[in-house]
Amino acid sequence: MSTRKIVPKPRLDFWQIWNMSFGFLGIQFGFALQTGYASRILETFGADVGNISLFWLAAPLTGMIIQPIIGHYSDRTWNRLGRRRPYFLTGALLSGLALCFLPNSSGLAFLIPPIIVGAGMLMLMDASFNVAMEPFRALVADNLPDSQHNVGFSLQTCLIGVGAIIGSALPSVLVDWFHVPSVAAKGIVPDNLLYSFYIGGIVLIACIVWTVVKTKEYPPEVYATFHEEDLEISDKKSGLAEFFYDLTHMPKTMKQLGVVQFFSWFALFSMWVFTTAAVADHVYHIPAGDTSSKAFNDSGNWVGNMFGVYNAVSAIYALSLPWIVKHINRKRTHAFSLVMGGIGLISIFFIQNHYLLLLPMVGIGLAWGSILAMPYAILSSSIPAKKIGIYMGLFNFFITFPQIVNSLTGSLIVKYFFNSQAIYGLVMAGVFMFLAAIAVLFVEDSEKINIIETGFED
Repeated sequence: MSTRKIVPKPRLDFWQIWNMSFGFLGIQFGFALQTGYASRILETFGADVGNISLFWLAAPLTGMIIQPIIGHYSDRTWNRLGRRRPYFLTGALLSGLALCFLPNSSGLAFLIPPIIVGAGMLMLMDASFNVAMEPFRALVADNLPDSQHNVGFSLQTCLIGVGAIIGSALPSVLVDWFHVPSVAAKGIVPDNLLYSFYIGGIVLIACIVWTVVKTKEYPPEVYATFHEEDLEISDKKSGLAEFFYDLTHMPKTMKQLGVVQFFSWFALFSMWVFTTAAVADHVYHIPAGDTSSKAFNDSGNWVGNMFGVYNAVSAIYALSLPWIVKHINRKRTHAFSLVMGGIGLISIFFIQNHYLLLLPMVGIGLAWGSILAMPYAILSSSIPAKKIGIYMGLFNFFITFPQIVNSLTGSLIVKYFFNSQAIYGLVMAGVFMFLAAIAVLFVEDSEKINIIETGFED
């Protein structure tokens, strides 16, 4: 037991929490462009809908590798710029470059097939997003007392939603308001997408620079006064030995949340990969392989609008999460949200009018808002202060692993079990949302139990 005098961590006001999380608006701006339009860009470069999830395999693989590494080293970084800020600033610069290069992959067609360049840019983009994203989760836990974790992660989710709304809607806005062309020659990305990705790169960098400038991190000697545990890194374990020790000694709550995350993110990945093809085929009735017609591009723009709606709902819903949690607890809040997401995904199968497709996005928005906040709020109470970065990074395993499984199996399921009808990929996603809702009810949301069972005692 340490004899150090422990002082309570100061509560932050609204604008301090806002500035600390503002960079996530930029990250999600870029991430919305990736999730909403990368499949369309890859199809433009020649990817087949039956194989398109394989191109997305690079994204979760890079996240699985990079986030724990970034978490591990950010736990040990104490320099003039801070503990977490050096990493998300570096990630912002790389992400901005990747956003600019992805839609220009056809420019290297004389050397390498555009689809190969596009897949490589998708991998670089996701790696960069992960470098920028992981420290933000740890920063909330670093700077806020436990009593403000729900508020911190909820406001972060709200800003994520705002960024995603703008990113999802931007290609349509450029067409409708500024008359930027949305049709291009076969194999060429339309100008509205091209300019959207340029703007996304600039906004991402600007938002993260704002957080870097406006947010302070506690120096080691001050941070240590908030915790009984010794924050110095032990010399007994290092490198891979420490990594595997942390992996095998993760808190029980984290393992239980891993099951919830698997089902949730398998569903989300299916939605991101198959929605464009599902809407084009099931609602717009566009023939397979038609990727250059105005109808195909209109359907793609509408998918962006749909994604904008669910992100708008998630942003509003996130602000209400602390109030809902206060009345029914975190587990029930998350379970309800996931059920609404499942209903939304399955209901798309029964809709033929593209305007009505906005209704299911409400349920999906509730699920998305909760997925971005509740698991992290629950997790942050179960991990020790000196391991926040590494465990937030390891927690990403439970996000990337289901995406990898989906990448390897999702296209095969749609191709051979659903006769290449992507709409059934969304029905499958809805079923997985229901499974996640059931799993979260079995999670132990108790800080005291988790500390005792994992040996992390103060």
